[in-house]
Amino acid sequence: MTTKYVPEPFRIKMVETIKMLSQEERVQKIKEANYNLFNLKSDDVYIDLLTDSGTNAMSANQWAGIMVGDEAYAGGKSYFRLIDTARDLFGYSYIQPVHQGRAAEKVLFPLLLGQGKVALSNMFFDTTRAHVELTGAKALDLVTPEALTPSVPYPFKGNMDTDRLEQTILELGKEKIGVVVMTITNNSAGGQPVSLANMAETAAVCRKYRIPLCIDGARFAENAYFIKLREPGYRQNSVKEITRKFFSYADMFIMSAKKDAIVNIGGLIGIKNNETLIQQVKSNTINYEGFITYGGLAGRDLEAMAIGLSEVVDEDYLAYRIGQVAYLAGKLNEAGIAYQTPPGGHGLFVDAASLLPHIPFTEFPAHTLAVELYIEAGIRGCDIGSFMLGNDPETGKQRKAEFEFMRLAIPRRVYTQAHLDIVAEALANIKKRAASVKGFRITWEPPVLRHFQAKLKRIDE
Repeated sequence: MTTKYVPEPFRIKMVETIKMLSQEERVQKIKEANYNLFNLKSDDVYIDLLTDSGTNAMSANQWAGIMVGDEAYAGGKSYFRLIDTARDLFGYSYIQPVHQGRAAEKVLFPLLLGQGKVALSNMFFDTTRAHVELTGAKALDLVTPEALTPSVPYPFKGNMDTDRLEQTILELGKEKIGVVVMTITNNSAGGQPVSLANMAETAAVCRKYRIPLCIDGARFAENAYFIKLREPGYRQNSVKEITRKFFSYADMFIMSAKKDAIVNIGGLIGIKNNETLIQQVKSNTINYEGFITYGGLAGRDLEAMAIGLSEVVDEDYLAYRIGQVAYLAGKLNEAGIAYQTPPGGHGLFVDAASLLPHIPFTEFPAHTLAVELYIEAGIRGCDIGSFMLGNDPETGKQRKAEFEFMRLAIPRRVYTQAHLDIVAEALANIKKRAASVKGFRITWEPPVLRHFQAKLKRIDE
């Protein structure tokens, strides 16, 4: 069956020139970058699927909003527009802008966590896990077991394993659990959604043991659209209605606005109704980010974020957004390349352990595949596996990730069908020579978030 592409629900008004280097040049560039894709210059990348964070194309309305952004230090009208939009969408009494998602983590997590505490999640992503560990706390993942077999479809692979959640609380003691974090969509599990039923069950466990429940809502609209498509009883509900219901179960949220607010910079914290915590968040924001009515952002960024939060719940846009990933998945099906099924919301997560079974986790198969994809066609993806997971902070030993995924994160409103065809063709070419591909070893790494800076060499160098 021919894979069908969902047509873009927009016209293109501006373009940016991109060029592909020769393969010889790409081999040299990645070597000069110490085989770390984060060290590449963007000019040396043809199709950049490193991340969907802040790499989006803003709309004409957002660019128009940039021109009317209020740059007042305190009390700017762009701040109030953002607050009104976010309150209407999420239903929380307090909304705090910050400059990006990790800023939200830095502001909020030290208020909930510390030495000896534990944070539980369906799965933490890299910066979220790092900010838990920077407080002295420990981060534990409790993703549903259905997620652990990439080849077997399941509609809500992002779900929390609520039986393990309660068991873990009982084993560790509820007083040790500082916060439970529900990540939507579940990035580390493959951009997989969480059902409303699972969110309700998780909230019930948290209420039972009086543990705060926080949403990491970077891709809230994609998650809500999956609920509309897949969860019985919600087909007639709007994405905005589903979002409001989902967020009603939590006590607070953090989010990077660089994803589903379709902007290039920004983040949010939301607190439902905890005046003590609100005052603490205000203090930390002033200390770390700037005054509370700009939160480390220009007024123009606040304006663009408010518009983006309105645009992202448009269901024609979301059908196209989810459809792009499904199209790429269909092309990989034709090539016999395994990925986390069903395809996720913001990108495709290729099963590198399946494609490169001879490379052990200590030699980083997902990172290896990402390097090979750059060499093959100038495409930049990234490791979502053991290389990203890093070393155990207690033992210093390499941790084994649940998955060895090479993520192809698709920026919003940026690439076309032809670009995705090139990605699929490149992976098919790598598959033909997969047995000869060698893994990597780390020659230098920083203590935290090593994948952003680490230096590597081929295992046979």
